[in-house]
Amino acid sequence: MRAVAERWPIACDISRQVMKYLVSTVKNVSAATCFATSVALCAASVSAAEPEMVATTPVAATSDTKPKPPPYSLPFQLRPVVSATVLRSDTAFSFYENPTTTRGGSIVASTLLGSYKLSDQLAPLVRVGFVENSPASSAKGATNFLNPVLGGTFALKLTPELKLGLFLGVAVPVGSGGGNSAKAESRAANAAGIAARSGMDNAMFAVNYFTVFPGVGMAYVAHGLTVQGEVTALQLTRVKGEKLDTDSSRTNFTTGLHVGYFLIPQFSIAGELRHQRWLSTPASVKKDSTARDISTIAIGPRFHFKLGEQSWLRPALALALPLDEPLSKSNYKTIQLDIPVSF
Repeated sequence: MRAVAERWPIACDISRQVMKYLVSTVKNVSAATCFATSVALCAASVSAAEPEMVATTPVAATSDTKPKPPPYSLPFQLRPVVSATVLRSDTAFSFYENPTTTRGGSIVASTLLGSYKLSDQLAPLVRVGFVENSPASSAKGATNFLNPVLGGTFALKLTPELKLGLFLGVAVPVGSGGGNSAKAESRAANAAGIAARSGMDNAMFAVNYFTVFPGVGMAYVAHGLTVQGEVTALQLTRVKGEKLDTDSSRTNFTTGLHVGYFLIPQFSIAGELRHQRWLSTPASVKKDSTARDISTIAIGPRFHFKLGEQSWLRPALALALPLDEPLSKSNYKTIQLDIPVSF
């Protein structure tokens, strides 16, 4: 009875007042009867009050927050298949040897990309870059600005696990080392930069050519695993420098496969296979048939740091090695430092 009185004091006080009235007015009512009446009244009062208490008790709101998408392993040199607002610095440090003298040389090829997410499907982008070449010989080195790239990604989610990325880009031929009066060291720097970037960014180094390059990529993303493939066709049309670049047009093809896995939410590891092939036969391939193809493999870790509600820093370090000539003949080793920040 005491526990009931402590929980519902008002209801039980009312029942006590009723009991006192019965004792004072009805002389033949026993104490047991009065006690029973008091308990019954208290219980009735509690029963009447209980619905009001239940009705006023707040109910925890059910959450309708959408589930978080599975983590996506960002490729090293393949294009992302998602629409995003990103600022991305991507630098390749390449080291090689002159196969005749074994003298060492180095190349730094760096790009800066900015994209803006207009919708979940569409993100236009711009990409600029430079290359610095220190030859494995007594020849002069050079530093060049590259052709800028303008383009856009159209991303589609086919299923919760399967993503499709369509891309269209153009490279504008305003980079250094173009025209008929270009210096030999500038042209050599552009050629070296192609090797440092595993042949995947030829359009930025072809400074005498206007290049259109559509591409398509598809990725499976689930359970911490990303498996992504892509293909790209590049059509180069010469607009200047006809005395030095004798090919009026060139056709190039690139493809790649990326496999990445998240060990923990803040850390993933990935491997990437890349291949570039000239579909036409430019002068460089006529001179050296091994120059038709470049195949490389890369492996490395990527870290994932959340900076804000929608901001992420995802730095990566990868080692790329050649699988065939001509790069394997010069013992190329490339370290890629990739620093993307998404907003």
